[in-house]
Amino acid sequence: MELTAHLRDCARWMDTLTPEQVRRVEQDIAVQHVSLGGLVVRKGEPVDHWIGVLGGLVKLSSSAPDGRATTFAGVPRGGWFGEGSLLKHEPRRYEGVALSACTIARLPRSTFEWLLDSNIAFNRHLLVQLNERLAQFIGLVEYERLHDPDAKMARCIADLFNPALYPRSGPRLEISQAELALLVGVSRQRANRSLSSLERAGLLTVAYGCITVHDLPGLRSFGEAGRAGIVREPVGAELPDDARG
Repeated sequence: MELTAHLRDCARWMDTLTPEQVRRVEQDIAVQHVSLGGLVVRKGEPVDHWIGVLGGLVKLSSSAPDGRATTFAGVPRGGWFGEGSLLKHEPRRYEGVALSACTIARLPRSTFEWLLDSNIAFNRHLLVQLNERLAQFIGLVEYERLHDPDAKMARCIADLFNPALYPRSGPRLEISQAELALLVGVSRQRANRSLSSLERAGLLTVAYGCITVHDLPGLRSFGEAGRAGIVREPVGAELPDDARG
């Protein structure tokens, strides 16, 4: 019962399941704890599980043989990833590293595919998630090529509050400036300057070990032409009722 409550709190897709499917998920899922800096998933390994973050923050990244590295996304509490590799039956093309102590859930491929074959609502949830992930990565490429570090920081933070990918996120996220620097791919000093710029713009508040977002649409559009004409709305307006602070 405790596991069910924890999963429902961190997995919107659990709401699509029948009682029989919930029982099988409870039976098959594995939960583990990963310490700061530990590998959650390894690049090149067979993909046998769908991965959920029940607590903490995971960085998805890849590196070249010469040591150059790039970060694709940060996955906070409530996020699930790896469905694309499961559907394509290919080795994992990135690694996942714990940026804080993490609690990780692993749903076996066989259970994942059983849900796909037996639950239309679960399929619809995955379609929405895949579409949001595609939009996130298109935005990542755009901001990497066309915008300055302040705009890239704004986009990175906004992505961590995506209500479709991370429905249990509230307006406050426990993350350090060093962790944000790793996600954006800049130095800690540059991350500090970018955060100060976003704070002066009234988009967020920075405190020790956490940030609080005040203007999610403003973060998403930071650095774009015509930004001054955007009407701000509270971050809570885009978050589920049970996640509003």
